Amino acid sequence: MRSAVVAGHVCVDLTPELPTLPASRPGELTEVGPMRVSPGGCVANTGGDLTALGATVHVVGDAGDDELGAALVQMLATRGMRTDQIRRLPGRSTSYSIVLQPPGRDRAFWHHVGANAAFDGSDVDLSGAGLLHVGYPSLLPALTASGGVALEALLTSARAAGVTTSLDLAVLDPASPAAALDWPALLARVLPLVDVLTPSIDDVRTALHLDADPGPAGLLELARRLVGMGAGIVMLTAGPAGLALSTADAARLAAAGALLADPGRQDEWSAQEHFTPTLPVEVRTTLGAGDAATAGLLYGLLADLDPVAALQLAAQTAATRVSGEPIRRRVFGARVARPAR
Repeated sequence: MRSAVVAGHVCVDLTPELPTLPASRPGELTEVGPMRVSPGGCVANTGGDLTALGATVHVVGDAGDDELGAALVQMLATRGMRTDQIRRLPGRSTSYSIVLQPPGRDRAFWHHVGANAAFDGSDVDLSGAGLLHVGYPSLLPALTASGGVALEALLTSARAAGVTTSLDLAVLDPASPAAALDWPALLARVLPLVDVLTPSIDDVRTALHLDADPGPAGLLELARRLVGMGAGIVMLTAGPAGLALSTADAARLAAAGALLADPGRQDEWSAQEHFTPTLPVEVRTTLGAGDAATAGLLYGLLADLDPVAALQLAAQTAATRVSGEPIRRRVFGARVARPAR
């Protein structure tokens, strides 16, 4: 199996246990539960889940030279990821998010971009990799400056190296500087270089002002529109509404790098449309669910699965993340992987 490079947004997630969402009043003390400290962002979430499924993963991102940065690198390494491409930038602070997730409510974040502001992809080493996954460009201002010139350059270099490219988006905060960018133009520019696109419906709604009926037909139609913008394979996630997969024709997939270099794989994955419902599990957290789905789909490509099996693995991996259970290779990889061609 070829190795994967996961690059982009990385941070430390600080998640206090909250019995309810506390009101903040001056001088008031509110009792909360213990704090969970974990690596977060696309690099940690998708990279960590790919590693748990059995892939060799090199992670790339920027951290500060502070104590939080040292802790972040250690946590990534402890989870089995190769961290030699994590830069520790002098004088920069490490990015972090305070995750607010009281029972029965979706999560909210207080986020500090920190050293992520410097990440432009220029130092990404793709030696020996079959896959490059880039996450959360809206949280990486240097990568999207000037209409996404740096992002385009990174994807172009991957294409020249014969590496399959993958991109995941994040919900666009209307109050953030990234909201001022022309996202329809930026994505129109880079999606022909993106072989695998795995946004959520909220990502697409905020970046492209496109919406969809949450039923299977509506989700598949929106995924099909994203393929029409140039992406090779699109998996659209919609939380409890399910996951939709749409793929381009064999001619487009022929340009999709190492993981689809074989003509038989191009035929197997071309012109496909599939939907799978969200698996029924007890919801303990929604943090990282979309990243887990992305990891499942990408592992399916790395492990030579067909489109249906890869989409099912994406749903299984996301459901496991939502349930709060650990993702383990013995649960997924051994059961679904086929022998290499």
